[in-house]
Amino acid sequence: MGLKITVERTTAPKQKPDTSKLSFGKHFTDHMFIMEYDTGMGWHDPRIVPYQPISLDPAAKVFHYGQTVFEGMKAYKTPEGPVLMFRPFKNLQRLNRSNARLSIPSLDEDLIMEGLKQLIKIDEDWIPTAQGTSLYIRPFVISTQATLGVAPSESYYFIIILSPVGSYYEEGINPVSIYVESEYVRAVTGGVGNAKTGGNYAAGLKAQQEATEKGYSQVLWLDGVHRKYIEEVGSMNVFFKVAGKVITPALNGSILDGVTRDSVIRVLKHWNIEVEEKTISIDEIVEAHRTGALEEAFGTGTAAVISPIGELNWQGDKLTLNGGQTGPLSSRVYDFITGMQRGTIEDPLGWIVKL
Repeated sequence: MGLKITVERTTAPKQKPDTSKLSFGKHFTDHMFIMEYDTGMGWHDPRIVPYQPISLDPAAKVFHYGQTVFEGMKAYKTPEGPVLMFRPFKNLQRLNRSNARLSIPSLDEDLIMEGLKQLIKIDEDWIPTAQGTSLYIRPFVISTQATLGVAPSESYYFIIILSPVGSYYEEGINPVSIYVESEYVRAVTGGVGNAKTGGNYAAGLKAQQEATEKGYSQVLWLDGVHRKYIEEVGSMNVFFKVAGKVITPALNGSILDGVTRDSVIRVLKHWNIEVEEKTISIDEIVEAHRTGALEEAFGTGTAAVISPIGELNWQGDKLTLNGGQTGPLSSRVYDFITGMQRGTIEDPLGWIVKL
C-alpha cells in the first residue's frame, strides 16, 4: 500500500440528526477522507480531516468539462454491534473503470479501502440503526487543474464523505409509478453511460422533472438510437418477471453495471430462478402486460436496493403491474439482500465485509 494515512480529528463535533426523521443525503458526518493527484507525483497525501468546504480555482476543469466520477455504497450497524459493508470492492473496481473512461488516473483500491475503513471507524457513532436507515458512502474524484485547455486534468482530488440516511424513496418498498420516456435520452453506446459520472445524471434531470410534474416517481429510459429498447429506470437498473422468468437489459456500453444489479442476478441464480440478460423492447413488455405474462417489475440500486414498479405509462396507456402491489419476488429479493446487509440473515455468498 505504501502511503500512510494521517488523521486530524475535529475539535467541533456536529449535532447528530434525529434518526427517526432522516431523509436522503441531507446530513454529513464529522470527517472526510481526501487525497490528491499531481502529474509526476501520482496520488499522494491520503488523510482524514474534519468535514469542510474545498477551495477550487474558478478555472478548475471539473467546472468546465465535467471530468468527474463518483460511487455510492452503504455501511450498516448490526444489532450485535459490528459494522458491515456490502461488496465494497465491487464499487471500488467500478470506480476505477469509470476513471479509465474519463481519463482519470487509477486509484489503489486497497489504499482506498483502508482509508474508508478508518473513516467509518472514526465516525461510527453516526451510523443510524433504525429500520430502513444506513450510512451512505460517497467517494468521488474531481479534476482540479486551473486551465481551460480541453485535455485531461493534471491534478485531482479524491474525496470520501459519509451521510446517515433514511429510505431513498418516501414510498419505501411500496410500488412507484414510472413514466416511459420517449423524447429525452440518457446515454448511448460509445458514450459514458456505463461510467458513473455526473453528466449522466444531469442529462436525466429534465425528463425526471417533467415526469414528476405528471405525477410519476421516475422515468424508464429507452435506447438513444432506436428509442424502443429498455435501458434503465431513473438512476437504477431494471428487472421484469415475465411468465415465470426474470429478464433484465444486457449491458451494452450505455447501461451502468450496477453492483445491486449483479447481486440480484446472482441471488436469483442461487435460488435456481431463471434469469436472462437480454435486449428488451418496450413493445415486448407492453405485449407481456396485454397477455397477462408480465408478473412484476422492479428497479435496483444502492440507494433504494429494490424499488417495485406498480405502474408504467407508455404513450398515455397506464399499465398496472401486480394490481399495483409489491410483487412476491421483489419482496423476497429485498428482504434477502437487506437482511444480509444488516447481518440478520446469513451471507451464503461471501459478500459482507466486517469492519
